[in-house]
Amino acid sequence: MQTESKVDLYKSLPSVDELLRKEPLAALAAQHGQLPVTDAVRTVLGSLRNQIAAGRLDGEKLGLALSGLAEAVEGELRRASRLSLTKVINATGVILHTNLGRAPLAAGALEHIREIAEGYSNLEFDLAAGERGRRDVHVDRLFRKVLAAATASRSPQPEEGDRPGISTIVVNNNAAAVLLALNTLAEGAEVIVSRGELVEIGGSFRIPDVMAKSNAILREVGTTNRTRIGDYERAITDKTRLLLRVHRSNFEITGFTEQVAVEELVRLARERKIPLLEDLGSGALLEGQASRLDREPAVLDSLRCGVDVVTYSGDKLLGGPQAGILSGRTELIARMRSNSLFRALRVDKLTYAALEATLLAYVRGDYEQIPVLRLMRLPKQEIGRRAQAVVERIGASRLSVERIDGESLIGGGAAPSAVLPTCLLALRSDRLSAREISARLLAFDPPIIARVEEGRVLLDLRTVFPEQDPALAEALRQVANSEPEQRAG
Repeated sequence: MQTESKVDLYKSLPSVDELLRKEPLAALAAQHGQLPVTDAVRTVLGSLRNQIAAGRLDGEKLGLALSGLAEAVEGELRRASRLSLTKVINATGVILHTNLGRAPLAAGALEHIREIAEGYSNLEFDLAAGERGRRDVHVDRLFRKVLAAATASRSPQPEEGDRPGISTIVVNNNAAAVLLALNTLAEGAEVIVSRGELVEIGGSFRIPDVMAKSNAILREVGTTNRTRIGDYERAITDKTRLLLRVHRSNFEITGFTEQVAVEELVRLARERKIPLLEDLGSGALLEGQASRLDREPAVLDSLRCGVDVVTYSGDKLLGGPQAGILSGRTELIARMRSNSLFRALRVDKLTYAALEATLLAYVRGDYEQIPVLRLMRLPKQEIGRRAQAVVERIGASRLSVERIDGESLIGGGAAPSAVLPTCLLALRSDRLSAREISARLLAFDPPIIARVEEGRVLLDLRTVFPEQDPALAEALRQVANSEPEQRAG
């Protein structure tokens, strides 16, 4: 195609104003608004210009495209008007998938969100006193009930009549919780932490960076693989304001290693009268938390041992909304509540509503109502039965579907070495590559997210809710009967 002919093709494109003055686009603008329709027209015309520039349109093809211009604009308008944040089917087997929103909320949490969101609420109003109140009381009272055992058995025991209470406040995520604690307890002073605990969390946020933003001074002790209690003892000076212990949430160090037990750090903190802060991250609230995870520390364990303040996430093993939670000695939590950063990092009424309903399930001991805990407890046999039912729904097809043994992951930085036995559906096709099968599953409504390994698409029904099984089977049936795309050249 010659340059001159491209110029002619460009000239034959109508202007935006010309199109908007004529039917049916004028009617479309009256219905949907001038600005959205104008944007859609510009997008469609821009696409045609790009195709001309690439040499993919001649006069005949451009004429055909222009004859369907109104339909193309209407289609672009529908596409641009769709909500971007959408529900997906998680068939990866990763329960706390950070890219897919981590913990699904309990039905009770969803109901409470709707109830609070559709009208006014007593978010910061004390109904008993008839005056302004505090928003954090709604969850603090429930945390007190769940963590009551820690108050009764903190070790070492305080003097009689001086037993510390446990209070809780909530900010927008765990990094914010650590930031608030460091800034409140150690601004301008030193915080001692083991080199083996200077972790990087999701999104390239690192503990040293969070500490720098808090205006606390990092004092590293020990080595990457071995830190002893003596390293902490020798590092304490009159500039030390805080001891920090960080759970290694995304990795494990094995082999020639040594980490100071939390009980030893508690004793040292008591002797030197320095607060001990522990960043647990994963948010396993109770011992075992009905999930049978090995070596995953629980908030209750740490508080019972005597840790002064514990920070953790709301949307990981706790099974609630995204939040950063700080539980600990009432006087220290009170200091954080009065820090101006607390207001900057606070959460809204919807987070409180979801968290309150989730905690109520803990208070009642009704762990089956919390999806994360339920998914972790699913037996392999049940997943296998559902997988077989999906295969039977697909029926005879050109897609090879095989049931194989596999492993599900907890995800979200929790229990990095813990896996759960599961049954997988492995998909192969002699007409479609694994990447093509995966792409077609992504194109469904709702999109289906799978794993691709060793030339196969793997589906793990542990993270697929039973009511989604029919949609998954129908998607697989359509993929099985679809034709491969024609490749140019």
